[in-house]
Amino acid sequence: MLPLLVVTSLITLMTVNQARQLGKEEILTFERNLLEAKRTELKHYVSLALTSIEPVYRNADPNDPAARELVKAILNSLTYGEDGYFFVYDLEGTNLVHPKQPELVGQALYDLQDINGNYVIRNLLEVAINGGGHYRYMWNKPSLGKVVDKLSYAVILPDWDWMLGTGIYIDDVVNEINNIKAQVNRNVRNTFLTVMAIITVATAFIVMVGVVINVHEHRLADGKLKELSQQTVLFQEDEKRRISRELHDGINQLMVSVKYRIELSIEKMRLSDHSAKQDLHKGAQVLNEAIHEVRRISRDLRPSILDDLGLMAALDSLLGEFVERTGIHLEQHTPPYRHRLPDQIETTLYRIVQEALTNIERHSEASHVRLNTSWSNHSFQLTIQDNGKGFLIKEALYQRGIGLRNMRERVEFLGGDFTIHSEPEHGTKLKALFPIPVHV
Repeated sequence: MLPLLVVTSLITLMTVNQARQLGKEEILTFERNLLEAKRTELKHYVSLALTSIEPVYRNADPNDPAARELVKAILNSLTYGEDGYFFVYDLEGTNLVHPKQPELVGQALYDLQDINGNYVIRNLLEVAINGGGHYRYMWNKPSLGKVVDKLSYAVILPDWDWMLGTGIYIDDVVNEINNIKAQVNRNVRNTFLTVMAIITVATAFIVMVGVVINVHEHRLADGKLKELSQQTVLFQEDEKRRISRELHDGINQLMVSVKYRIELSIEKMRLSDHSAKQDLHKGAQVLNEAIHEVRRISRDLRPSILDDLGLMAALDSLLGEFVERTGIHLEQHTPPYRHRLPDQIETTLYRIVQEALTNIERHSEASHVRLNTSWSNHSFQLTIQDNGKGFLIKEALYQRGIGLRNMRERVEFLGGDFTIHSEPEHGTKLKALFPIPVHV
């Protein structure tokens, strides 16, 4: 119970921290989006101001004082909202237009710094000369009579060497962000308290359920053990039934045929019939088939050559029989190696190749198969590839039976990695990779 409480508490703390972090990220995203909207709004305001003075600015001589005074008058009259206005400075930093603070007109403010030590006019001139841009600083807000955060956008009037700009006070944005942060913190705190209350109730419920479960634990364990034993017996019976059916349908029929041929030849020899030799020859052929069938069944159960000579020899035998049986061209690259692999890995690799060859023979319609084995960085890799019609991997993995899913499970059970690459009409490639200890 104690580990459960510890884990639950840790998960709760992690969830709360993640919620708090997510809240911070959402607030930052909201702030960025809001400021971006403000930047776009400022560009629009400056564009409107430029449109208002365009007839005068474009048609006047650069040194025409009357035109300059007219533009100043137009810009002084352009205001928006409670604190929205346009300002103008020359390139020396002298203020030329300031509707809300007319006392600044004529003052050289190039080296003016805000309360944070940032050069206001100097930096505004810099972004304006570089093609126009935004700058954030602290400035007096007329409606409040105090210094707050401000975002401005400024451009250059090149013919007159003027900087034209406007700004929006964003103290309301800052206040809104702070309110959202406070709300997020309250929500996180309330969520934490709610989760802790749920954990307390759930813990009490789990304790009660645990007491009830503990009473029946041994009985349930006994039932599961009996069920497992029954499943094991059923599996063994199914395997015996399969072997029995193969013996009856295969070996038994072949041996009956051999017996019939021998008896027939004996009878013909008693009657001096010269065709008795043909019956013996056919009986020998059938007997040879029976021997091959016995070998096949024995190999399917457990190939003796795998135990005696190792994986490479067993693969050579398996591949040779495959080529002889199917006529499919096989390209084999399985260089010998000094030491044998662990028994379970050799068996798994053999079964993978055996299952893959069976699938190729039955389903792939391939004409070429390539098998490679290699060592690399203390790992052993086996790859088998064909040029058949391929298949959709997702569908194949969810089919019932042994097949690809069983291959993957067997490899991963031994700590290996199993991959499949296949596409319709582009063949199939299977790869099994096992990490091998250095001493092997």
